Amino acid sequence: MASPPRETRIHGSLLAAAEKRLLIRMASAMPASINSDHLTVLGAAAMAGAGVCYAVGASWAPALAFAVVCLGLNWFGDSLDGTVARVRRHERPRYGFYVDHVLDAIGILFVVGGLFAGGFASTLPAAGFLAAYYLLNIEIALATHALGTFRISYWKFGPTELRLLLAAGTLQLLNSPWSTIAGHHFLLFDLGLTIGAVGILITFVVAAVQNARKLYALEPLPNLPANQPPLKLRRSAEALAKAEAGSHNSSVWLPASAGRE
Repeated sequence: MASPPRETRIHGSLLAAAEKRLLIRMASAMPASINSDHLTVLGAAAMAGAGVCYAVGASWAPALAFAVVCLGLNWFGDSLDGTVARVRRHERPRYGFYVDHVLDAIGILFVVGGLFAGGFASTLPAAGFLAAYYLLNIEIALATHALGTFRISYWKFGPTELRLLLAAGTLQLLNSPWSTIAGHHFLLFDLGLTIGAVGILITFVVAAVQNARKLYALEPLPNLPANQPPLKLRRSAEALAKAEAGSHNSSVWLPASAGRE
């Protein structure tokens, strides 16, 4: 029997509704021999492959085109695995949630690391984006545990929209890795990663404040009378009083053999 979902999924990106209809159709047509685990492996391998393509893209330009293909395969595997499980009533909420988040954390490291290794991004923008991304993912995991809400998208922007932006930037690399603003030359992905990091950090702060306020409203501080000690002190005092009362009323204990011949 399938386990019921433990959390409420919140997914309101621009493409979410159309994407959901498409994924359900694809999952219904998926051969029975292919299950959600196969799709998860495909998505993870594609993300690693994209990172490798970025790493060699500077010396072999066609690799950048293969990186776009890998992003498409990642969408196919990563988006479809959960849909296949739900359509077939084979949900494994805890396993799926855990494995997906672990693989996403590794996958984004491959992609950003590949951009850095290929010379398409500098150290600070790459590290800043990764730090912001991991902060937001930690907040999402904590909110899922504490509030029971798993948010997939923010500001009408989710994983699919991120892949599309990444694919568009990758195609632009085929023309030039540089961008000019006010007469200054910047690496295209330095700009993209910096803007992304700032946006993600703002999202992290807003989400953290909102969720902290929700939790405070659910668990406010109690209003204790001024002359009433905290519960821990009251329990300690009660335990001490019982112990003292027991010592005064107890009789002398003798071993079982005492008084026997």
